[in-house]
Amino acid sequence: MLVIGVAGTELTAQERDWLQHDACAGVILFKRNVASRAQIAELAAAIREAAPRPQLICVDQEGGRVQRFVDGYTALPPLAGFGVQYRTDPDAALVQARAHARRMAEEVRGSGVDLSFAPVVDVGHGNLAIGDRAFSDDPQIVAALTRAYVDGMHEAGMAATLKHFPGHGSVREDTHFDQAVDRRSLEEIRAHDLVPFVAGIDAGADAVMLAHVTYPQVAPEPAGYSPRWIETILRGELGFRGVVFSDDIGMAAAFSAGGIKARVDAHLDAGCDVVLVCHPELVAESLAAVEGRALNTMALTGLIGRGPLGWDGALAATAHRNGDIA
Repeated sequence: MLVIGVAGTELTAQERDWLQHDACAGVILFKRNVASRAQIAELAAAIREAAPRPQLICVDQEGGRVQRFVDGYTALPPLAGFGVQYRTDPDAALVQARAHARRMAEEVRGSGVDLSFAPVVDVGHGNLAIGDRAFSDDPQIVAALTRAYVDGMHEAGMAATLKHFPGHGSVREDTHFDQAVDRRSLEEIRAHDLVPFVAGIDAGADAVMLAHVTYPQVAPEPAGYSPRWIETILRGELGFRGVVFSDDIGMAAAFSAGGIKARVDAHLDAGCDVVLVCHPELVAESLAAVEGRALNTMALTGLIGRGPLGWDGALAATAHRNGDIA
């Protein structure tokens, strides 16, 4: 139920203890965890060796300014360039977006890491956190490129994660540092920001990450804490049957729920399958917060790899079709 952050390029004794906890489902890597391509593979192997059950090892390797693995990896351009290209040559843009996804996924998986949280499918309207991470300010262009990107990741054997549901691009604030409120109606959001999510779900996306944005005309709490957004809209109306991730509980916009236990409980009670605890200083308290909760051991089955090139796409696709990943 928790994907945790660790402090450095090697595991500490305390971090090995965390990996023994029944609720520890995986580890997310950042630049602080990277010294070289070979070291990433060694760290991934050490995480798996330290845990008594399979672990999801993940990263944000989007390209542009959000690329945690740099030395020895392709310098991937930001997604916004494909949106610009699409306006004059849509066929070429789709080919290039698919190739970008495939290259990213192949390199990440080749380092023993299962999953990159990609693609960003927010519609770009100058949000401080999103910027050129978004394909375009046109939801139909974002939708078309989302389909191509999901296809490219799947071709490389990696699950695709759509973020940040139901759309982070139409507010100005960066939720890492500030609360963000989107006052549009559900009808406006459906006609705009949800369009790429519908396309990505139709393309077979395996996971969705929630936004720490509040949409008061839809629900009083941020989307990741909202049963209406997760259960009623995402799972009910859109028919999504994959894994639902929270965004990082250490972000400022997550503080509205209260302390660490309140944030973890609010996400899980709302319908999130997995909570991201990216800051190591929050991990011990987060693990304590889930004591006594039932574990959803099926949640990550189709996302976890089997070594550097061993992700079983057929397993995930079967589970997705059968509704087993929920």
